[in-house]
Amino acid sequence: MIEGYGRRGLDQVLAMIEKEHVRFVNLEFTDVVGMAKCVTIPAEQFADCAAHGKWFDGSSIEGFARIAESDMYLFPDLLTFAILPDKVYPTQNLTLRAAEVPASSDVIARVICDVRTPDGERFDGDPRAVLTRALDMARTMGYKFLVAPELEFFLLHFENNIPTPLPDDHGSYFDLSTDLGTVLRRQMAQALQKMGIAIEASHHEVAAGQHEMDFEIGDGLRVADGLTTAKYVIKAIAAQNGLHATFVPKPFYGINGSGLHVHQQLIDKETRKNVFLDAQAEYGLSEIGRYFIAGQLAHARAMCGILAPLVNSYKRLVRGFEAPAYINWGRVNRQALIRVPHLSNDPQSSMRVELRCGDPSSNPYLAIAVMLRAGLDGIQRKLTLPPAMDENLFLQDEGERLRSRARMLPTTHGDALEGMREDTLIHETLGDAIYEGFLDAKEIEWIDYRQQVHSWEIDRYLAVY
Repeated sequence: MIEGYGRRGLDQVLAMIEKEHVRFVNLEFTDVVGMAKCVTIPAEQFADCAAHGKWFDGSSIEGFARIAESDMYLFPDLLTFAILPDKVYPTQNLTLRAAEVPASSDVIARVICDVRTPDGERFDGDPRAVLTRALDMARTMGYKFLVAPELEFFLLHFENNIPTPLPDDHGSYFDLSTDLGTVLRRQMAQALQKMGIAIEASHHEVAAGQHEMDFEIGDGLRVADGLTTAKYVIKAIAAQNGLHATFVPKPFYGINGSGLHVHQQLIDKETRKNVFLDAQAEYGLSEIGRYFIAGQLAHARAMCGILAPLVNSYKRLVRGFEAPAYINWGRVNRQALIRVPHLSNDPQSSMRVELRCGDPSSNPYLAIAVMLRAGLDGIQRKLTLPPAMDENLFLQDEGERLRSRARMLPTTHGDALEGMREDTLIHETLGDAIYEGFLDAKEIEWIDYRQQVHSWEIDRYLAVY
């Protein structure tokens, strides 16, 4: 978010358009699975768009709207208006004629939009509306929901059409290096900072070619906006330098995959205190914090359908690669589904609950919405939190011994979809339109995967059977 925009309005945005000589404005939104979409308009049309919305055909976006409800309108959220850094262009334009395609020297801005019906009502198939409803529910309970995601991704190049890490990238966790990937990561962070998206830190991750950007903690909606933007900014800057950035959760066998760990806080609206904190309690965790974690554990299998939404996601959620496989929580267990980090000398800011099953292929709006609603359900029902599992689960014997004490997360995409079907809270959170559209799209994906014959099967079986 642009600093000070909480006090700004349309006049200030129009002044920025004039001052920066903005030529086009991208009106952005996401589809059900989280792909960024945009309708591009000339800057001269922005004032009218802000007042009356911009029409587009919703049925042209797969899984977004049925033919009968195709007329949709994009209404800009002025708090998200930002100038795109040089050569950072998201997605294809849906409305521009060939003569209007922006030249490389044109200044382009972006603004994230709410999708509304012709009657001016929020469209219930808009993922951003799903998160807004969840945040509104938290506010009615007296809370503000803050999140700080850790976005992991790989930077790759192609050798004989095979994606591989850069040949000079031999880095590992937190390594200090000067390879191209490290340089580009700094450029990505700088570009996001220019757009008002606060990046707290960035570093090399465990695997070769793997990087991480840590977002500063902030309001759930604004952070979801920032995550959506970060994905195309990272891809665009990589592409300018002949590389490919991927958010596929597990692109390589035998090494760590990419996650989207999300640190969460609930703040009391009146006192502005962190309600997860009780410095005198075990783990520093308050009763409300324990209820919140219990809610997320109770809905973990169903949440995975949204938080880990690809067939490939379940190649990451296996033991041995610092990814969760059990429905558990703890502090020192690096494979815990939910982790409560140690408190610092500032307990109010350091008390947070880290959910670790998500990955960067997820739709940020839906992901943050379901994790919030699951936690609030735990508070409302005062669910009992099971004992922490701080034992090291990396060892096979430990894993087998503790299996009876914790349920497993879904092991396949199909298991996760079945979990979604069995959980009424997830259905209620998403609403009928997104719930049905998401499940339909993902069921097709799962069936298609199951019907494929993969090279591993041929290599393993053909010569033997």
